[in-house]
Amino acid sequence: MVGFLMGLQGGYTKYPCYLCLWDSRADSKHYIQRSWPVRTELCVGKQNVKFEPIVEAEKVLMPPLHIKLGLMKQFVKKLDETSEAFGYLKNFFPKLSEAKVKAGVFVGPQIRQIFADEKFPTLLNRTQKASWNSFKAVVSGFLGNNKAENYEKLVEDMLTNFKAMGCRMSLKVHMLHAHLDKFKNNMGAYSEEQGERFHQDIMNFEQRYQGQYNENMMGDYIWGLLRESSYEHKRKSKSVHF
Repeated sequence: MVGFLMGLQGGYTKYPCYLCLWDSRADSKHYIQRSWPVRTELCVGKQNVKFEPIVEAEKVLMPPLHIKLGLMKQFVKKLDETSEAFGYLKNFFPKLSEAKVKAGVFVGPQIRQIFADEKFPTLLNRTQKASWNSFKAVVSGFLGNNKAENYEKLVEDMLTNFKAMGCRMSLKVHMLHAHLDKFKNNMGAYSEEQGERFHQDIMNFEQRYQGQYNENMMGDYIWGLLRESSYEHKRKSKSVHF
């Protein structure tokens, strides 16, 4: 969504980051190269820029909730679908379709539920368990309300474990790997609730537009916000009293 606001082309593009020219397709350099050429301008028609940005890059706040969802997605996608851990996830969320579990598509409350579960980690192998524990540590010590003093080490440990597990470096993982300094100190305080609501609201629009972020989808979403009324109306009685 940040990319959309910055006018970047959606989908699996070569340069999806609005801060630098990170090559999302250069798998051999992922988890290794941390410094990429800075994106000095957002010129329509170049380097996957499709529209003029509608916000200034300096005013963009990193969305911790969406980072968390992205990390969960990459972790689950590396689980063997025949493993006990994957089967446990399917049974743990019976109302969630198998396709969504395979794709690692979860929302904030679901992630909190599985974080609190004590059995799930016991079903993971050593590499997976190290990734899971470090992921939880990053959520509580960096993506939450309070930033731990050793947050850089927490993030670095998680990235090391994700690499060992074979997790793909998505854009959200890249943001932690290359742009850790762009995150605010109290991210959970300013965006968890609002981000969760946005994510749940936008899910219907994503399904309607089949995951394609475009001006029509955002227009529908914004129009829905404008139509929300803050007025409280009392129901009028239909009975007549004499």
